[in-house]
Amino acid sequence: MRIRQTGFSLIEIAVVLVILGLLIGSVLKGQELMTGARVRYLIRQQDDLKIAYFAFFDRYRALPGDYAGAVGVIPDLSTAACNGGVGNGNGRIETAGNENTLVWEHLSKAGFLNTKYTCAATISPSTTPINPYGEALEIVFDANYAGAAVSPRHNLKTGAMIPSNLLYEIDWKTDDGNPVNGSFRAVPPAADCYDATAGAWLFKTPGSNCTAASVF
Repeated sequence: MRIRQTGFSLIEIAVVLVILGLLIGSVLKGQELMTGARVRYLIRQQDDLKIAYFAFFDRYRALPGDYAGAVGVIPDLSTAACNGGVGNGNGRIETAGNENTLVWEHLSKAGFLNTKYTCAATISPSTTPINPYGEALEIVFDANYAGAAVSPRHNLKTGAMIPSNLLYEIDWKTDDGNPVNGSFRAVPPAADCYDATAGAWLFKTPGSNCTAASVF
């Protein structure tokens, strides 16, 4: 009398394990590719906006958003909510007068950005570039970036909601890998994003709501 087999054979179990291993490997590889694509996008976004900023200054000898003579020089300015489309000309892109939002209208309507923006009191995708996580970028003159005894400088903020492991990758690819030194720095607070004492991004257990700044 033959005994009927009711379980799986070792070969069948081995095949299942191999398939599971391949599936897990594919998922991990996909996540790695997605992370790499987001890092490249964020780097390109920062580079493009910095190029636009410096090209604007080279043409007009004034800062976008702060340019007091913008009306009549830059076409189609329609910014009643932003001091009539001009800055105060003091050489600083400030939050006063919404200069830190007007900067995007100046850059776009002067032809340095492909997307057109119109300044308004409320930040939205029509007024400000956004990062892949839907958060607004900002060029502003302030000291809101990490480091010892920092002083106010112009800087381009990445926008929030970026995982700290992505900012770690960006810092290593474009600067010195240190969130409190160099030209690419963390923006405080967010204790789960970087360790200020060690000068290190937290990338093994990354924080999910982090911001950085490219300091000019």
